Amino acid sequence: MVIPKSLVHTPVPIALADAYPQVRRLSEAICNPLAIEDYGIQSMPDVSPPKWHLAHTTWFFETFLLVPHLPGYEVFHPQYGYLFNSYYEAVGQRHPRPQRGLLSRPTVEEVYRYRAYVDDGMRSLLNTPLSPEVKDLITLGLHHEQQHQELLLTDIKHIFAINPLRPAYRTDLKEATQSTTPSKESWLDYPGNLYAIGFEGNEFAFDNELPRHQVYLQDFWLAAHLVTNGEYLEFIEAGGYQQPDHWLSEGWATVQTQRWEAPLYWEKRDGDWWIMTLGGMRPLNLNEPVCHVSFFEADAYARWAGKRLPTEAEWEVATASVPVKGNFLEDDYLHPIPAAGLTRPDQLFGDVWEWTQSAYLPYPGFKTAPGAVGEYNGKFMCNQIVLRGGSCVTPPNHIRPTYRNFFPPSARWQFSGFRLA
Repeated sequence: MVIPKSLVHTPVPIALADAYPQVRRLSEAICNPLAIEDYGIQSMPDVSPPKWHLAHTTWFFETFLLVPHLPGYEVFHPQYGYLFNSYYEAVGQRHPRPQRGLLSRPTVEEVYRYRAYVDDGMRSLLNTPLSPEVKDLITLGLHHEQQHQELLLTDIKHIFAINPLRPAYRTDLKEATQSTTPSKESWLDYPGNLYAIGFEGNEFAFDNELPRHQVYLQDFWLAAHLVTNGEYLEFIEAGGYQQPDHWLSEGWATVQTQRWEAPLYWEKRDGDWWIMTLGGMRPLNLNEPVCHVSFFEADAYARWAGKRLPTEAEWEVATASVPVKGNFLEDDYLHPIPAAGLTRPDQLFGDVWEWTQSAYLPYPGFKTAPGAVGEYNGKFMCNQIVLRGGSCVTPPNHIRPTYRNFFPPSARWQFSGFRLA
C-alpha cells in the first residue's frame, strides 16, 4: 500500500481548507494496512494504540477549535474529552496514559465516526471568516496531527516487534540497494564565531524554536555521515555493553536494569544480526545509519570513539547551506537508508532523529503562550535531550533546520540515531 504522493506532500501552510482534509486523510492512510486487532494494542506505556492517536488528534480540533469557535457545536461524546486528552491540565482530567490499551470501547468504527463528525464541523468552521488567532490554532492542529502521524508509524513498529511472529506492517516497502561504506575520516570543519540560531520568518514554527538569538561557538568538526550499523557493531564487539567506562552513571544503570546488549530491534539469529523493520525482519545492513538507540548509547559510543555528540547549536549551524531533503515518508522505505555521498554533511534531514548533547531548555527570552496550548512544549523542559533533523517516518513538510524534538535520554523506540563531533 503505497501512500498517495498527493497526501504526503501536503504543504502546510497552504489554504487551510485544502490542507486540513489532506492532513487528516494521511493519518487514516497510514492506518489502512492495519488489521482491526492492531488498533487497540499498547505495547508499553510510551506507546499509544493507533485508534487513540486517531481519536486524540480529533479531540484537539474539537476541544480547541469547534467548541469555542463554532456556534451551536455539540461534542460528539461527553466523555471523549476525558479519554483522549493527553496532558493538557488546563482542559481537565484525563485517562491515565499507561491504560490507553485497556479501552476496548470506543470501537475503531466509533473512532472513525468521531473523526468524520469533527471533520464535518471543521468544514463548517473553515467556511466562516477566521481571525488570525483561529487560523494559527488550526495550523498548530495540523502540525500536531503530523507529529502523531510519525508517532503512529513509530508505535506500530513497536507493536509489531513485540509479537513473536514479527509481522510486517507492509510487505511492499522498498529496500535500499545503495551500499556505500562511509569513510570514518570524513569531517567538516566550522570556524568559531558568533552565530544566530532559532526560527525566523512568517511560516509556522513551534514556540520552543523561538526566539532567534545569538550563540558563540568554538571551532568544531562535524562528521559528514551518521554513525552506521557496522561502526556501532564494532562498539558492541569491543564489549561496549559490558564495560562501564564509557557510560554515564544513569546510562550504565539503565543498561544493567534493562539488559541492553544492542540497539532496539536488533536480533541475533544463528550468529548473524537481523533487524525488525516496518517491512518485517531483515538482515542487518552494515551501511545503514544505526537507529533506535538512546542518548545513553549514543553518548557511550562517542566516548568510546574518542569523540562527542554535537550541541544542538552546532548541528543547526551546520545546516545553514544544506537543503531540507532526505529519505522521507513519501520515499516508501520507512527505514533509514545508506548514505549517498560524503562531500557535505550527509543525511542531516530525514533518516534518523539525531541525538545532540544539549538538554532541552528554553531559549533566552522564551515565553509560553497563555492558556492550555501553552502546555504544548514549555512544561517538558526538564530531563529531556534535544534531537534534530527528522526521520524516515517524518512528513516532509514538517521539518525545519530549527525544529527541536526532545525525548528522555533512555528512549529508544523513536527513529533516533546520531553523528559524531
